[in-house]
Amino acid sequence: MTPGTLVLLHAPYACSGAWGDVPEALRADGLDVVAPDVPDSSGPRYVARASLVISATAATAPLVLVARGGAGPLLPAVALAQRAAHRAVGGYVFVDAELPRPQHAQGHDHGGRPIPAPPDWPEAPCGYLSTLDAGNTGDTGSTGDGIGQAVREARLRGWPTAERVPAPDLARSLRDLISAL
Repeated sequence: MTPGTLVLLHAPYACSGAWGDVPEALRADGLDVVAPDVPDSSGPRYVARASLVISATAATAPLVLVARGGAGPLLPAVALAQRAAHRAVGGYVFVDAELPRPQHAQGHDHGGRPIPAPPDWPEAPCGYLSTLDAGNTGDTGSTGDGIGQAVREARLRGWPTAERVPAPDLARSLRDLISAL
């Protein structure tokens, strides 16, 4: 797929610096990238703040929403807000991230409120990328074992995946994965 804007979302309670030089490397490849800082938020507050920042950047559709760690389960809600604002979402990529759960399943507890995925999710292609340091997730809020489960689930869903990606290759692998969506 050819994305309009890549939106790189960090895990709740982290910052955009968690992406390191990935935004600049993607921009150097000619991609439009937004890496918003969503300070000290989780759950509905994170979704609202991220959506406001995305709106303020005049992002170009179709958006590709890329989540790291604990931002993964929030992607459907962020996408729903973007779609409500008439910005098309063309794809999703999870980087060492937890996956969203269907509405009928128990939602992820973010800030005391479960955030279930909307019933039509995913309405766009998805992909999963795991890094070499998935066992040492630091700011991602996930565990290495959980990452392995997420990769297996992504493969079972027929999503393109990239595994054991070293940090220096993250931007290139992310670009390649998005082109496979």
